Amino acid sequence: MDAESVNMPVDGVVLAGDLAVPDGASCVVVFAHGSGSSRHSPRNRAVAEALREAGLGTLLVDLLTADEERADATTRRHRFDVPMLARRLVGLVDRLDERPGTAGVAVGLFGASTGAGAALVAAAARPERVRAVVSRGGRPDLAGEALARVRAPVLLIVGGADTDVLRLNREAARALRAPHRERVVPGATHLFAEPGALAEVAEAARAWFLHPGGPDGTDGAEVPE
Repeated sequence: MDAESVNMPVDGVVLAGDLAVPDGASCVVVFAHGSGSSRHSPRNRAVAEALREAGLGTLLVDLLTADEERADATTRRHRFDVPMLARRLVGLVDRLDERPGTAGVAVGLFGASTGAGAALVAAAARPERVRAVVSRGGRPDLAGEALARVRAPVLLIVGGADTDVLRLNREAARALRAPHRERVVPGATHLFAEPGALAEVAEAARAWFLHPGGPDGTDGAEVPE
Protein backbone atom coordinates (compact mmCIF):
# COMPACT_ATOMS: atom_id res chain seq x y z
CA MET A 1 0.00 0.00 0.00
CA ASP A 2 1.08 3.60 -0.54
CA ALA A 3 2.49 5.48 2.43
CA GLU A 4 1.06 8.80 3.58
CA SER A 5 3.47 11.69 4.11
CA VAL A 6 3.05 12.97 7.66
CA ASN A 7 4.51 15.73 9.80
CA MET A 8 4.78 14.72 13.45
CA PRO A 9 5.21 17.45 16.11
CA VAL A 10 7.41 16.08 18.90
CA ASP A 11 9.97 17.47 21.35
CA GLY A 12 9.55 21.04 20.06
CA VAL A 13 10.23 20.16 16.40
CA VAL A 14 8.27 18.72 13.47
CA LEU A 15 9.56 15.45 12.03
CA ALA A 16 8.83 14.26 8.49
CA GLY A 17 7.69 10.70 8.03
CA ASP A 18 5.96 8.15 5.81
CA LEU A 19 3.09 6.31 7.50
CA ALA A 20 1.33 3.24 6.11
CA VAL A 21 -1.26 1.31 8.12
CA PRO A 22 -2.99 -1.65 6.44
CA ASP A 23 -6.59 -2.33 7.47
CA GLY A 24 -6.69 -4.41 10.63
CA ALA A 25 -3.01 -3.89 11.47
CA SER A 26 -2.23 -5.26 14.94
CA CYS A 27 0.96 -3.21 15.29
CA VAL A 28 2.61 -0.12 13.82
CA VAL A 29 6.40 -0.37 13.62
CA VAL A 30 8.37 2.86 14.02
CA PHE A 31 11.82 2.85 12.42
CA ALA A 32 14.74 4.54 14.15
CA HIS A 33 17.50 4.90 11.57
CA GLY A 34 21.19 4.73 12.30
CA SER A 35 24.10 7.13 12.06
CA GLY A 36 23.99 9.37 9.01
CA SER A 37 20.89 7.68 7.58
CA SER A 38 17.27 8.78 7.09
CA ARG A 39 13.78 7.50 6.39
CA HIS A 40 14.92 6.99 2.78
CA SER A 41 17.36 4.25 3.81
CA PRO A 42 16.92 1.47 1.22
CA ARG A 43 17.60 -1.17 3.88
CA ASN A 44 14.91 0.07 6.24
CA ARG A 45 12.48 0.60 3.38
CA ALA A 46 12.99 -2.99 2.24
CA VAL A 47 12.25 -4.27 5.75
CA ALA A 48 9.23 -1.96 6.02
CA GLU A 49 7.79 -3.32 2.77
CA ALA A 50 8.08 -6.88 4.08
CA LEU A 51 6.30 -5.87 7.29
CA ARG A 52 3.45 -4.22 5.39
CA GLU A 53 3.04 -7.32 3.23
CA ALA A 54 2.45 -9.20 6.50
CA GLY A 55 -0.28 -6.73 7.51
CA LEU A 56 1.79 -4.59 9.88
CA GLY A 57 1.81 -0.80 9.84
CA THR A 58 5.05 1.15 9.42
CA LEU A 59 6.27 4.65 10.20
CA LEU A 60 9.55 5.60 8.56
CA VAL A 61 10.58 8.90 10.05
CA ASP A 62 13.54 11.28 10.15
CA LEU A 63 14.49 11.74 13.79
CA LEU A 64 16.41 14.91 12.88
CA THR A 65 15.08 18.01 11.17
CA ALA A 66 16.60 19.12 7.86
CA ASP A 67 18.68 21.77 9.65
CA GLU A 68 19.89 19.26 12.22
CA GLU A 69 20.85 16.79 9.51
CA ARG A 70 22.92 19.43 7.74
CA ALA A 71 24.71 20.31 10.98
CA ASP A 72 25.18 16.65 11.84
CA ALA A 73 26.87 15.95 8.51
CA THR A 74 29.74 18.10 9.78
CA THR A 75 29.67 17.69 13.54
CA ARG A 76 28.24 14.14 13.86
CA ARG A 77 26.84 15.37 17.18
CA HIS A 78 23.13 14.66 16.89
CA ARG A 79 23.40 11.08 15.65
CA PHE A 80 24.94 9.98 18.94
CA ASP A 81 22.58 12.03 21.13
CA VAL A 82 20.64 8.97 22.27
CA PRO A 83 18.59 10.80 24.96
CA MET A 84 17.31 13.29 22.36
CA LEU A 85 16.56 10.59 19.79
CA ALA A 86 14.76 8.54 22.44
CA ARG A 87 12.62 11.53 23.50
CA ARG A 88 11.55 11.95 19.92
CA LEU A 89 10.69 8.28 19.58
CA VAL A 90 8.60 8.51 22.75
CA GLY A 91 6.86 11.53 21.26
CA LEU A 92 6.12 9.58 18.08
CA VAL A 93 4.63 6.72 20.11
CA ASP A 94 2.40 9.26 21.88
CA ARG A 95 1.37 10.95 18.61
CA LEU A 96 0.37 7.60 17.10
CA ASP A 97 -1.89 7.05 20.10
CA GLU A 98 -3.69 10.28 19.22
CA ARG A 99 -4.17 9.72 15.48
CA PRO A 100 -7.30 8.17 13.96
CA GLY A 101 -6.40 4.74 12.63
CA THR A 102 -3.48 4.20 15.01
CA ALA A 103 -4.91 5.16 18.42
CA GLY A 104 -4.77 2.15 20.69
CA VAL A 105 -2.80 0.06 18.19
CA ALA A 106 0.33 -1.55 19.64
CA VAL A 107 3.68 -0.09 18.61
CA GLY A 108 6.86 -1.89 17.59
CA LEU A 109 10.27 -0.25 17.39
CA PHE A 110 12.89 -1.20 14.77
CA GLY A 111 16.27 0.36 15.48
CA ALA A 112 19.30 0.26 13.23
CA SER A 113 22.84 1.04 14.40
CA THR A 114 22.68 3.93 16.92
CA GLY A 115 18.90 4.06 16.50
CA ALA A 116 18.66 0.76 18.38
CA GLY A 117 19.91 2.39 21.57
CA ALA A 118 17.27 5.10 21.28
CA ALA A 119 14.57 2.51 20.53
CA LEU A 120 15.37 0.59 23.72
CA VAL A 121 15.31 3.76 25.84
CA ALA A 122 11.92 4.64 24.33
CA ALA A 123 10.62 1.11 24.97
CA ALA A 124 11.61 1.45 28.61
CA ALA A 125 9.73 4.76 28.82
CA ARG A 126 6.51 3.42 27.26
CA PRO A 127 6.18 -0.21 28.42
CA GLU A 128 2.39 -0.13 28.09
CA ARG A 129 2.53 0.87 24.40
CA VAL A 130 5.62 -0.81 22.93
CA ARG A 131 4.91 -4.41 21.97
CA ALA A 132 8.32 -5.50 20.69
CA VAL A 133 11.75 -4.18 19.72
CA VAL A 134 14.03 -5.32 16.90
CA SER A 135 17.65 -4.18 16.61
CA ARG A 136 19.42 -4.56 13.23
CA GLY A 137 23.18 -4.26 13.48
CA GLY A 138 22.37 -2.10 16.45
CA ARG A 139 24.11 -0.52 19.40
CA PRO A 140 21.89 -1.60 22.31
CA ASP A 141 24.76 -0.76 24.63
CA LEU A 142 23.98 2.92 24.04
CA ALA A 143 20.72 2.47 25.98
CA GLY A 144 22.75 2.20 29.18
CA GLU A 145 20.78 1.73 32.40
CA ALA A 146 17.48 1.75 30.50
CA LEU A 147 18.20 -1.80 29.30
CA ALA A 148 17.12 -3.23 32.65
CA ARG A 149 13.79 -1.37 32.45
CA VAL A 150 12.74 -2.63 29.01
CA ARG A 151 9.69 -4.89 29.25
CA ALA A 152 8.99 -5.58 25.55
CA PRO A 153 10.59 -8.66 23.97
CA VAL A 154 13.83 -7.74 22.17
CA LEU A 155 15.32 -9.38 19.07
CA LEU A 156 18.99 -8.61 18.38
CA ILE A 157 19.88 -9.23 14.73
CA VAL A 158 23.61 -9.05 14.03
CA GLY A 159 25.81 -10.01 11.10
CA GLY A 160 28.13 -12.90 11.83
CA ALA A 161 31.06 -11.00 10.34
CA ASP A 162 30.23 -7.81 12.30
CA THR A 163 32.34 -9.01 15.20
CA ASP A 164 32.67 -5.80 17.23
CA VAL A 165 28.93 -5.12 17.11
CA LEU A 166 28.19 -8.76 17.92
CA ARG A 167 30.33 -8.45 21.04
CA LEU A 168 28.57 -5.22 22.08
CA ASN A 169 25.17 -6.86 21.59
CA ARG A 170 26.09 -9.81 23.78
CA GLU A 171 27.41 -7.54 26.50
CA ALA A 172 24.26 -5.37 26.40
CA ALA A 173 22.00 -8.44 26.44
CA ARG A 174 23.29 -9.33 29.89
CA ALA A 175 21.57 -6.21 31.23
CA LEU A 176 18.20 -7.01 29.64
CA ARG A 177 15.51 -8.39 31.93
CA ALA A 178 12.89 -8.67 29.19
CA PRO A 179 12.61 -11.78 26.97
CA HIS A 180 15.26 -11.53 24.27
CA ARG A 181 16.87 -13.54 21.52
CA GLU A 182 19.86 -13.19 19.27
CA ARG A 183 19.69 -13.82 15.52
CA VAL A 184 23.10 -14.03 13.85
CA VAL A 185 23.04 -13.82 10.05
CA PRO A 186 26.02 -15.96 8.94
CA GLY A 187 28.66 -14.09 6.98
CA ALA A 188 26.80 -10.77 7.03
CA THR A 189 28.63 -7.51 7.66
CA HIS A 190 27.27 -4.38 9.34
CA LEU A 191 25.02 -3.25 6.47
CA PHE A 192 23.76 -6.74 5.57
CA ALA A 193 24.72 -6.13 1.94
CA GLU A 194 25.51 -9.79 1.24
CA PRO A 195 23.07 -11.74 -0.98
CA GLY A 196 20.04 -12.84 1.03
CA ALA A 197 21.18 -11.19 4.26
CA LEU A 198 18.63 -8.38 4.30
CA ALA A 199 15.83 -10.77 3.37
CA GLU A 200 16.73 -12.81 6.44
CA VAL A 201 16.59 -9.65 8.55
CA ALA A 202 13.14 -8.80 7.17
CA GLU A 203 11.78 -12.30 7.79
CA ALA A 204 13.10 -12.39 11.35
CA ALA A 205 11.67 -8.93 12.11
CA ARG A 206 8.29 -9.84 10.59
CA ALA A 207 8.04 -12.96 12.74
CA TRP A 208 9.09 -11.10 15.90
CA PHE A 209 6.57 -8.29 15.51
CA LEU A 210 3.78 -10.75 14.71
CA HIS A 211 4.70 -13.08 17.58
CA PRO A 212 6.73 -11.10 20.16
CA GLY A 213 9.06 -13.30 22.14
CA GLY A 214 9.67 -15.86 19.40
CA PRO A 215 8.13 -17.12 16.16
CA ASP A 216 7.35 -20.44 17.86
CA GLY A 217 5.13 -18.66 20.36
CA THR A 218 7.34 -19.41 23.37
CA ASP A 219 9.00 -16.89 25.63
CA GLY A 220 12.29 -15.48 24.43
CA ALA A 221 15.49 -17.07 25.62
CA GLU A 222 18.60 -15.50 26.99
CA VAL A 223 21.23 -14.66 24.41
CA PRO A 224 23.94 -17.34 24.62
CA GLU A 225 27.32 -16.41 26.00
